[in-house]
Amino acid sequence: MTTVFTTMESPLGRILLSGVTDGEGPAALATVTAPGQKGALAEPAADWEPDAAALAPAVEQLTAYFAGELTSFDLPLAPVGTDFRQRIWTALDDIPYGATVTYGELAAMAGQSPRAVRAVGGAVGANPLLVIRPCHRVMGANGALTGFAAGVDSKRWLLDLERGVSGSGGPSALF
Repeated sequence: MTTVFTTMESPLGRILLSGVTDGEGPAALATVTAPGQKGALAEPAADWEPDAAALAPAVEQLTAYFAGELTSFDLPLAPVGTDFRQRIWTALDDIPYGATVTYGELAAMAGQSPRAVRAVGGAVGANPLLVIRPCHRVMGANGALTGFAAGVDSKRWLLDLERGVSGSGGPSALF
């Protein structure tokens, strides 16, 4: 398996996408990161190979999402994480477009105890598939916009996009 990458311009800035491929068909998406994202690579790793064609389906779907034309993603995924994190990340997929849940609600969706809310928050914060796995739809217990790896302004912009709120064209205008 080979790790490939490409970049794309978005309302969040220049996004870096990586995936794994055996050279046949589209790559399984491994990471989607935005500029300044906490804990994420800002540049491709030295052993990654550029391959826009292998990641074209992801770029096309993200472009449609940012244009307000796509409400769910249909891509092969290959994020790397513990079994616990994988369960939490999979539960993110069940949060409907335009809706939000609390960390406690997400814990329940993933079959976890409400006492696991801190661990759930850690898993959400480590989500390697920004936007694709909608961690931006998770809120604090009081409904507050809590941490988001790409910044709270980006989180607000993504939620506004999904709720059909007309905005300024992108979160960068908010900074």
